[in-house]
Amino acid sequence: MSSGNRLFDPNSGMHAQAPHHWNRRDFVKGVAALAGTAGISVYDMKTAAAEPSPEKTNLTLIENPVTCIVPTYIAAELLHAEGFTDVRFRKFPSETKLWPPDGLVSGEFDIALTFIPTDIVQIDSGSPIVVLAGSHAGCVELVASNRVRTTKDLRGRTIGFDTDTKNFVAMFAAYVGINPNKDVDWRYAPYRDHARLLMEGQIDAFMSGPPASLELRKEKFGHVLVDTTTDKPWSQYFCCLIATSKEFVRKYPVATKRALRAFLKSSDVCAEQPQRVARLLADRGLASYENNLQMLSELPFGRWREFDPEASMRFFALRMHELGIQTVREHQG
Repeated sequence: MSSGNRLFDPNSGMHAQAPHHWNRRDFVKGVAALAGTAGISVYDMKTAAAEPSPEKTNLTLIENPVTCIVPTYIAAELLHAEGFTDVRFRKFPSETKLWPPDGLVSGEFDIALTFIPTDIVQIDSGSPIVVLAGSHAGCVELVASNRVRTTKDLRGRTIGFDTDTKNFVAMFAAYVGINPNKDVDWRYAPYRDHARLLMEGQIDAFMSGPPASLELRKEKFGHVLVDTTTDKPWSQYFCCLIATSKEFVRKYPVATKRALRAFLKSSDVCAEQPQRVARLLADRGLASYENNLQMLSELPFGRWREFDPEASMRFFALRMHELGIQTVREHQG
């Protein structure tokens, strides 16, 4: 096998150039090589082989257009080495209308990357969600029109939101002294309509994430008020978690452990092999190769050991409690 087909070329000690396509066999071989050369301890194939087999060998994951969940797609390959023989995806919105973590509770998918404010709302309302670990920080941007120069200028303005974004934006506003319950106007609209509404002047700001946020920057559309990848205190905490349901953990504790290990290892692969991972996303039809590569270079994948998921949950829970954010979900219009 030539080095061009490997994730890591041990002869050169450098990352090989990304090919246009790859297959699962080459991918898993490359990941094993990468684990050995990089000294990654979370994925030890000998240890995995010595552990009990998973109680179930089929898993269902979710595929959605938000590319920061890319560890999910890498994990799908690593899960085979963990004893899962049948790993399937349920596509949003064509095959499921449920966004995580709702789909975990319903059983439509088994494990997923989830949004931390949404998890807190769900858990506080009694939903049987189990947070297993953190995935990555960053990935959220508050985008505004040129009429709004700073976050403080949102006072008296109209902010677009959908169910999963309002809580984050409310925290951004409160951090600079704006009362999000009184000082701004909120307009519900599906996420896909936010950029158009901003362009038409119907809203002044909205929250975005990859790949859309990168396209907006490329087109010089609006500007970023808050970037949780670089702006403190947001950049110091997880924004995306790895979660499942209480029922899944109770029934399948070994499968839970093995699946989590694959997800954590997948974050390391995203950091170590951005070119290959960017191509994988592009081949799935999820944004362009260039967009994916930029996202992988900006987000702190592989640094999950540096952040504390419990501290992240406490941080956001306190911010939400201070704002009186209710567990009842917003009317979606």
